[in-house]
Amino acid sequence: MLARKLDRSQWRSAFDLISKEALAKRAEIEVAALPIGDQIEAEWLPLLGIVYDRKDDVVEIALEGVDHIIRSPQDVHVVDEPSGVTSVIVVDGDDTRHIVRLRDPLMLPAPVGSDAGH
Repeated sequence: MLARKLDRSQWRSAFDLISKEALAKRAEIEVAALPIGDQIEAEWLPLLGIVYDRKDDVVEIALEGVDHIIRSPQDVHVVDEPSGVTSVIVVDGDDTRHIVRLRDPLMLPAPVGSDAGH
């Protein structure tokens, strides 16, 4: 698992691609900085999309019920696995790391004895 750094010119297209590929995925957002330590901002909510707005210089991560804004992003790294992107790391102007982890939702089996589909 190796993170690769994206050039700023790649951010918008990379986030568009990640958003399309990860629509059925759930995301966790962790914010890590020396003054605050590591804090979980959102836990495994459906991902609606990730965008970079060049005009306002913000990255927006939209989850169901949560809109996480990262101002003055400096670096973006993505972690690729054979199954696709599993993490996005955005470092802002204060050197705070915003780590977005992606995973497939858990598919639970139908309850035993249910009449599902009948």
